[in-house]
Amino acid sequence: MTLASQAPAYVRAISPYLPGKPITALAREMGIAEDSIVKLASNENPLGMSPKAQAAVSDALNGVHRYPDQFDLTQALCERLGVAAECIVLGNGSNDVLDLVARAFLAPGRSAVFSRHAFAVYPLATMATGAECLPVAARDFGHDLVAMRAALRPDTRVVWIANPNNPTGTFLPYAELKAFVAAVPPHVAVVLDEAYNEYLEPALRADTVAWLQEFPNLIVTRTFSKIYGLAGLRVGYGLAAPAVADLLHRVRQPFNVGNLALAGAIAALDDHAFLADSFVANRHGRAQIIAGLKRLGRAHIAGEGNFVTFHAGDAAAVNQKLLKLGVIVRPLANYAMPEHLRVTIGLEAENRRFLDALAQSL
Repeated sequence: MTLASQAPAYVRAISPYLPGKPITALAREMGIAEDSIVKLASNENPLGMSPKAQAAVSDALNGVHRYPDQFDLTQALCERLGVAAECIVLGNGSNDVLDLVARAFLAPGRSAVFSRHAFAVYPLATMATGAECLPVAARDFGHDLVAMRAALRPDTRVVWIANPNNPTGTFLPYAELKAFVAAVPPHVAVVLDEAYNEYLEPALRADTVAWLQEFPNLIVTRTFSKIYGLAGLRVGYGLAAPAVADLLHRVRQPFNVGNLALAGAIAALDDHAFLADSFVANRHGRAQIIAGLKRLGRAHIAGEGNFVTFHAGDAAAVNQKLLKLGVIVRPLANYAMPEHLRVTIGLEAENRRFLDALAQSL
C-alpha cells in the first residue's frame, strides 16, 4: 500500500490537462531555434499584451511585497458591467472560477452535464469533486441544447456551456441559449463560459450579464487571457447572484489573483485602442486562414473566436510534420476529434507560415 493509492479513485482516474506545447519545449525536442518557431496552439493574442497593461504591471512591481487587494479591479468591473461588487468573483484565470463552481456545487453522488467537444476543464473540474460526468453528443460539433436539457438528472447540479465553444468555435444564438437557461431547474447552476466573448461580431452579442437578474442560477465567466493578452498573468472573473458568489468566495483561496495581474487587468479594461486593434487583426487573420484552408481543400468548422478548427485527416501525423517545420498547433484527440487540428489566429506572417507548412504536411 502506497500513499498515492490512498487518493480517492476519482482523483486517480483524472487525466491531467494537456496545454499547448510551449515554444521552449519544441526547441529542445527538435533542436530548432526558439525565434524560428511559430506557436498557434493556445489561443493567445498575437499582438501581445495591452501597452497600458504593460505599463501598469511595471509600475506595480514596487508593491509586490504586499498582499494583493482585489477592490480596485472589482470596482472597475462593477462600473464596466453595471453589477454590484457582491456579484463578482475574481479568479486566477477563469479556469479558477470554473473550479470554484465545481467545489461549491458538486460532490460524490452529484452530476454535471456538458457537450462532448467542450472545454476539457469541465470534466476535469467535475471529476476532481467525485461527481459524475454526463457528456452529451454534439450537434455539428457544438452544443445540442435539447439533448443537454434531456440529459439532466435529479442529481445534476451543474451544466457547463462555452459560447463560443472551445475547441470547435461553434456559437449558440443567444435567443436559444436564454430559452435553455429558462428551462433548467433553478437548483441547477448553468455556467456560461464566455472566454471568447470579446471576439464576437457586435451583431451577435447579447447582454448576458443582465440575465443574472432573471436567472439566479446563472454564472457567467470571462477572462483577461484572450483578447486582453494577459494569459501569463492569470486573471479572470465570474458573475453570479450574490448568494451564489458568496459560496464561491467561501471556497476561493485568499489572494488568488496577484498584484501584477490585478494592475494589468485594470489597465487593460480601458485600453480601447488595443482591444479594437486586436479585434480587427483577428477578423483579418481568420479570413486569411479560412481562405488558405479552402485552397488546400481542408474543411473547417464554422464558428467564432480567435481560432479555427479544421479537418486534417491523420491529424497526429500532420501535427508531427508541422512541429518538425517549427509550427505548433493544437491536436484534438483528447477532445474525441482525432482527425482535427485547431489553429490560433496569429499575425499575417504567422498565418502564412502556418499555411505554407500545412501545405507541405498534408
